[in-house]
Amino acid sequence: MSILTTFSRCDEFEKAARVANERKLPYTVLSPAPGYARVGAPAMIIQEEDKSRFIDGDMAGFVTSGWVDYHASSLSVPSSEPPDFPEDKFGVASIMVLQPCMADHRKLRAIAHISGDLTEVFPYMNATEKLAFYNAQAQSFTLMDGYRFIALYPRRIAMAKTDDIVDTWRVLETLRLRLNECWRTRANIIPSTEYRRRPPALEIYSRLPKTNCGECGERTCMAFALSLWSGSAAVKRCAPVFGGTHGHLKDALVEICGGLRIDKSDNLQGDRV
Repeated sequence: MSILTTFSRCDEFEKAARVANERKLPYTVLSPAPGYARVGAPAMIIQEEDKSRFIDGDMAGFVTSGWVDYHASSLSVPSSEPPDFPEDKFGVASIMVLQPCMADHRKLRAIAHISGDLTEVFPYMNATEKLAFYNAQAQSFTLMDGYRFIALYPRRIAMAKTDDIVDTWRVLETLRLRLNECWRTRANIIPSTEYRRRPPALEIYSRLPKTNCGECGERTCMAFALSLWSGSAAVKRCAPVFGGTHGHLKDALVEICGGLRIDKSDNLQGDRV
């Protein structure tokens, strides 16, 4: 089986490449350049059986962001250089943690540190991203990219359920563009510190049957709760609640999903929202 790792900086990758070459270990490189060069360092793919030789003892001399199973991406790295911004509030991103996602082991969890500071951008993003969750006191800003969960902090970004390393770079670059574009056009935006409450995924999960039956199309009830939280699934997909043996949970589930602005008539029709 092939496994993949990435690095917080390019010089850490270069150290790892030297070690692999010295130990005559085969490897493949995935580069974020040019399109994603500001949000990641090169990733390295090796065979799982070579890992112990690769990171053997203190002689390794490099630090990885973590190891995950490698799956070829359906995405390509853009061939054009990433755009510049006169006032770049994002800066560059360094992926510090790369792990299998807790909600879906087939996906990735990543934590990236950025060289910029997003504190001043959050009120403007809060005014334009109506389905985001902003906590001005804690300086956190949460939003979704499809089914991907993203939590932004002034100098840190945490992501769950990215598809692979290229998708992780894509999400980070998309955020870099959105945040900087929002800051660039801030003269046309009235900043907002409104605290919009949305039911967290755990609150939704507590109202699901927890049978992990898979009839909704997700592997687990927690994964389905995250889909409902993001607005990417209709609540009626939960067969045990809507027509099954857990009908007593229906009213509480519909009520909590009201916080996601899911229309009840859509729920009852089972439409995608």
